[in-house]
Amino acid sequence: MIHTTAIIDPRAALDEGVSVGPYSVIGERVEIGAGSSIGAHVVIKGPARIGRDNRIAQFNSIGDDPQDKKFAGEETLLEIGDRNVIREFCTFNRGTRGGGGVTRIGDGNWIMAYVHVAHDCIVGSRVTMANGATLAGHVRVDDHVTLGAFTVVHQFCCIGAYAFSAMGTVVLKDVPPYLMISGNSARPHGLNSEGLRRHGFDPGVMRALKEAYKNLYLRALTLEQALDAMDAQEVCEVALMTAFIRASTRGVVR
Repeated sequence: MIHTTAIIDPRAALDEGVSVGPYSVIGERVEIGAGSSIGAHVVIKGPARIGRDNRIAQFNSIGDDPQDKKFAGEETLLEIGDRNVIREFCTFNRGTRGGGGVTRIGDGNWIMAYVHVAHDCIVGSRVTMANGATLAGHVRVDDHVTLGAFTVVHQFCCIGAYAFSAMGTVVLKDVPPYLMISGNSARPHGLNSEGLRRHGFDPGVMRALKEAYKNLYLRALTLEQALDAMDAQEVCEVALMTAFIRASTRGVVR
């Protein structure tokens, strides 16, 4: 399962069934869970923990130092969960001390070629990142988000669950859950209705989210007036939306 040309540091820990392709380099303090496959010409540096049944394609750079001028060689970490597909030429960096010390990627994500995940990013589970999507440092991407090709997300932005960005979107502010966005800079273009249907959202919940969207974006309401109207709906998914907006420190796309 380990190609003869691969270089595995003796301080790396590879579980049963891990395969490593030609000319790959696995560094010290790298942990890889059972059933994961590492393609050819992949470099993985530690400390890094990679879970089970991941597929990491050829020509990836995983767990290298953060691209942050403040980084001074302190020990930080990259964590990747289970069942992720990571295609060619992706770069994932470890965290920094000032950002919590860890870059974390969840489970079941579909990450296409040339994706960059910078230091201290937190990516949830079942996220799709199309070719060339780029996260600057300290970005949070919640579960079930889809980032279209060449989406660029500014540092410290948060993208709420089930949001969808079109190709070439530039995200400079937080994106509330369930939204569809596009443009430079990003602007809202309705709910991610197709995505919500595919995930089995109840029609009544979708109607409530559409009403919330109208309050937030289509009616002549201030942000606080819109949030008060959304509070009155008393729907869990709408409450998650309002909580996200109230917690935002960057402001939300509007």
